[in-house]
Amino acid sequence: MVYEIRVHETASQEIDSLRVFDQRKIVGAVEKHLSHQPAVPTRHRKLLKDLTPQFEHVPPVWELRVGYFRIFYDIDERAKVVHIRAVRQKEASQRTEDIT
Repeated sequence: MVYEIRVHETASQEIDSLRVFDQRKIVGAVEKHLSHQPAVPTRHRKLLKDLTPQFEHVPPVWELRVGYFRIFYDIDERAKVVHIRAVRQKEASQRTEDIT
């Protein structure tokens, strides 16, 4: 089953503030990794069990890693919708908690 992807306002603004090259990379990764089985952990996806981010979300929160960027999302399994909540850049010296 294909999941619908909804990008919320905050995440949309964060994506719009990036270079076009990075925007395309992020959009491509979202389509590739989150359209099918977004709740299955992989090399690029992980469940953030004990994280309570500052942005609006519905627990649990997931993270998709795309290079230096982290895409935070949650899933409505009933409606088959992935909600993209935030897109943040993460430097090597930072922890996930530092950017949420």
